[in-house]
Amino acid sequence: MSSLFNEWLARQTAQPNSADPAGTTATAASDAETAASDAAAAPADTSGTDAATASAKPAKSGRTAKSGTEKIVLDTQLAAAIDIARSAITEVAGTSVVGEHLGSVAEATRLVTHYFVCTDPTYRGWRWVAVLARAPRSKKVTVCETALLPGPDALVAPEWVPWDQRLEPGDLTPRDTLPKLDRDPNLQPGFQQTEDNAADNIDQIANFEFGIGRERVLSADGISAAASRWADSDAGPEGEFASRASAHCGSCGYLMPIAGSLRTKFGVCASEWSPFDGRVVGLDSGCGAHSETDAKKPSHEPADAVVDDYAAGELEYQEG
Repeated sequence: MSSLFNEWLARQTAQPNSADPAGTTATAASDAETAASDAAAAPADTSGTDAATASAKPAKSGRTAKSGTEKIVLDTQLAAAIDIARSAITEVAGTSVVGEHLGSVAEATRLVTHYFVCTDPTYRGWRWVAVLARAPRSKKVTVCETALLPGPDALVAPEWVPWDQRLEPGDLTPRDTLPKLDRDPNLQPGFQQTEDNAADNIDQIANFEFGIGRERVLSADGISAAASRWADSDAGPEGEFASRASAHCGSCGYLMPIAGSLRTKFGVCASEWSPFDGRVVGLDSGCGAHSETDAKKPSHEPADAVVDDYAAGELEYQEG
């Protein structure tokens, strides 16, 4: 695919729009230089007619060239070659999916793109395009290429996102393996013995944790990120369970303390009745399975018998 189509895809085919599908250059005439060269190359009996026709049509400004100063205007002969553009598209796609002509746009000098409606229901909002060109002083129209491009309202695939940005918690399956990140901001070098292959032999000690036997441990950013996730989860101090609990996890006998700098804020729940069993919980969190709280127990003694005072005799009716 040429660079021209790459530019179209980047612009999401902003031109032509629905209000003016042909753009401002759809009816523009060629400039005086192009008309003069066409007239010189044409036969004697038609040169005057071509020149008069070209000069009679009002010239409108086209796209601005890359230099920012030169204006590109629509070539009248290429703009009129609608049948040639349609024929080039139907050779590829067939006649049943090519609809009405939407307009034409001047891409460069003697280079015009024609737009047609795509009637295929599976490509709603897409448009057929055909790029036409001609050599200087030539009347022969050449088809450069054809394509099917999305329009402003076309259904297109979402922008591609790298896998490491698409991956979310819970996406990992038992068969998946994540690649190692050599520059992970959440990790830093741990405590390890270096080989005696340098001038000195020292121990590399991390600033925040001692990772004996591990090459890397959590960095300050990694610890902060983990604390934020745990605090914002349903096992955090702002969760619904914590708001309804009568006691905090910090005073629960089922709390297992953790090591490291987060031990003053978090622990691991070891209560099999708690919804957070085996999970990290905040010390300020809580639930109804706290080891020291109790609910009011109902009495299991039989209720007192209800005595019917009227069971012994008959009721007497008295008029009032």
